[in-house]
Amino acid sequence: MKPDVICLMASSVDGRTLPSRWRPKASGDLFEQVHDQLGGDAWLIGRVTGQEFAKGTAYPATTAERFPRENWIARRDAKAYGIVLDAHGKICWGRSDIGGDPIVVVLTEAVSDAHLAGLRGEGVSYIFAGATQLDLAVVLDIVARELGVKRLLLEGGGGANGAFLRAGLVDEFNLVLCPAIDGAKGAPSVFDSPESESGARAPVTAMTLESTRALQGGALWLRYKITNATAMPSQASHG
Repeated sequence: MKPDVICLMASSVDGRTLPSRWRPKASGDLFEQVHDQLGGDAWLIGRVTGQEFAKGTAYPATTAERFPRENWIARRDAKAYGIVLDAHGKICWGRSDIGGDPIVVVLTEAVSDAHLAGLRGEGVSYIFAGATQLDLAVVLDIVARELGVKRLLLEGGGGANGAFLRAGLVDEFNLVLCPAIDGAKGAPSVFDSPESESGARAPVTAMTLESTRALQGGALWLRYKITNATAMPSQASHG
C-alpha cells in the first residue's frame, strides 16, 4: 500500500529554502495556505526540520522497562498526522502534537528503550521502518495500513525530500516560488543529498505541468505531476 506522495516546498527563485536569508525579506503565510488547500491526511518532515518543533530537552538516559520493537499508536482518529523521520531517536519532543496534528515518529529498531519510554510518556506515537536504516517504501506502507493515510504531503527538508525523490516515491511536486533571492552558498535547497549519494540521480522520467497559479505578492504556485521509472532502493539514514 502506498499513499499519494505530494512534495510541497516554498523556495526563493534560486531554489533555496531558508527565508531568513532571502532578499527582499519574505512575508505572509503562502506555504500554509497551499498546505491547507492540498488537504493531506498527513504531512512528513525529516529530523532536522522536526527538531525545530521540539520543546523538550532530554528524555531519561535509562529505563528498567523493555519494549517490543512494534508500532505503537497513541491516537488513531486524527484528521491529519505529523510524521517525522527520526531514525536514531534524537528528538525529545516535549509535546504530542504540532498544530493539533498528532506526532508520529519513524524510528529504526536500534533506538533505545529509554527513548521509547520517553515517547510513550508524552503520548507520541512511533513506528519502526528498518533495523538500522529507514526504508522509505516501508514507511509509506505502514502509514497507509496503520493510519489510513491516502494523501501524504512531503514537506522537507531537502534531505528527506531528496531521499524520497531518489527512491522514486514522489508522485507530485508543488512549489511555492517566492519573489526573493538567496544568492549565496550554504543554504538548504528544495532537494538535497548527503555526500555519499551526491552522484545518485532520481528515476524521474517526466514532469508534467498540471497548473500554475499566481499568489499574492508576486509568488507563483507551480504544480507538476512526476513520472518515475522503476523505483530505486529506498533506504535512507535521514533522521
